[in-house]
Amino acid sequence: MKLELRGITKTFGALVANDHIDLTVQPGEIHCLLGENGAGKSTLMNILYGLYRADSGEILLDDVVQHFSGPGDAARAGIGMVHQHFMLIPVFTVAENVMLGHEESKFGFLDLPAARARVREISARFGFDVDPDALIEDLPVGVQQRVEIIKALSREAKVLVFDEPTAVLTPQETDELMGIMKQLKDAGAAIVFITHKLREVREVADKITVIRLGKVVGEAKPTATNAELASLMVGRSIDLTIAKSKVKAKEPALVVEGLTIHNAQGHVVVNNVSFQVRAGEILAVAGVQGNGQTELTEALLGLQDRVMGTIDLDGKSIRHLPIHKVLAEGVGFIPEDRQEDALIAEFSIAENLMLDRADGEPFVRHGALQLAYRTKFATDKVKEFDVRAQGIDEVVGSLSGGNQQKVVLARELSRTLRLFVAAQPTRGLDVGSIEFVHERIVATRDAGVPVIVVSTELDEVLALADRIAVMYEGRIVGIVSGDTPRDVLGLMMAGELPAGTKLAA
Repeated sequence: MKLELRGITKTFGALVANDHIDLTVQPGEIHCLLGENGAGKSTLMNILYGLYRADSGEILLDDVVQHFSGPGDAARAGIGMVHQHFMLIPVFTVAENVMLGHEESKFGFLDLPAARARVREISARFGFDVDPDALIEDLPVGVQQRVEIIKALSREAKVLVFDEPTAVLTPQETDELMGIMKQLKDAGAAIVFITHKLREVREVADKITVIRLGKVVGEAKPTATNAELASLMVGRSIDLTIAKSKVKAKEPALVVEGLTIHNAQGHVVVNNVSFQVRAGEILAVAGVQGNGQTELTEALLGLQDRVMGTIDLDGKSIRHLPIHKVLAEGVGFIPEDRQEDALIAEFSIAENLMLDRADGEPFVRHGALQLAYRTKFATDKVKEFDVRAQGIDEVVGSLSGGNQQKVVLARELSRTLRLFVAAQPTRGLDVGSIEFVHERIVATRDAGVPVIVVSTELDEVLALADRIAVMYEGRIVGIVSGDTPRDVLGLMMAGELPAGTKLAA
């Protein structure tokens, strides 16, 4: 089925999200929609899927103009969408989620056997290996995404939209998804792939359309260089390398010894981990998601209960401190899930910038909120960190992912820090925002602050790290220098320390 968008325009007040956008996607084609967060990509696809109504323009399928009043109309017309944040009910099974909204009955009862059979058939066709009776909450993120794809295919979608589908996937899961997309393309589907990750674009795209500030600003071929694609995305040249001075060895500021963490079921998730971070260096923690990195960072912040071992910052133990006291000790923290753990979506930018500091000076005096101070502080930080917003009173939940992360950075880096912990600091961000975040992390390191960066993105680890600690199944396989070859790190991420590997001091 051929998809064509003609002159699609959508405004939200004074903001022009889509400005007369034209796009054509042929059957058996992967058409990449490339652009920064906030460029208008997701708005355009939400119009296609019937979630928004365009102010002007037309949607055509096989040259026939469509009129969608909601997602149900779009689905019936043959359009399926895999959202960045999955639309699944965690306590339902795979089969129940697949039939949700399209329930079939038999003798007055829901026909779950038919839904199970449909899941098995699609899984077998594409090699998904998904159990129809598994609960969503028990499935890894990559398998949950396959359930979203099965949902779309079960409704006979011929046009598939993938909206930032790799934002929450590990590198291995991303590679698997690329293979699935190629299978779907070979089966004749027209695929719209929304992303800002240049490697993925060059891996699977047949055509590339670049959107900036709501407008189509150009087209590119998959053979274009990363620098050329990045320049089209942001409207300026982007330096994809990070300027970083050589680290000057100092005394260890953070010393972790014998750290062991048990989960709620009593299983060991971090096993006898020891490491040091010197003042003015970046220690990157690498590994496939789910090997203990999350629990490690949470333990450093006082967010884990079942912890053994020692955590000393500048010679003082912080292991037994509650999180508000850990923060008061000068620890800055970027959680891996900014929407769940770092921000309150319904609060304004100004309100989010004062979180964790609402109990005293300078934001509160004698029990009264100092509005003038808060306004000036928020205004200055929005400017300094280049937060793209209509004002400091805009709710954080309405911002793009990159701008949300800048709000978190602005809050955490506006305090005097003795340790900075950044977990997945650029997950879901575009190249412009990634460049900005990396520059701020390096500047923090250059100011003499010890920095821990936890990332599943090997490119990010190699770009930022002075030393790299690789985790596998809750243990540190080894700590190596920041210039260790990718293939060595890859083997270490699989639990193997290659013979002859030089460990860092």
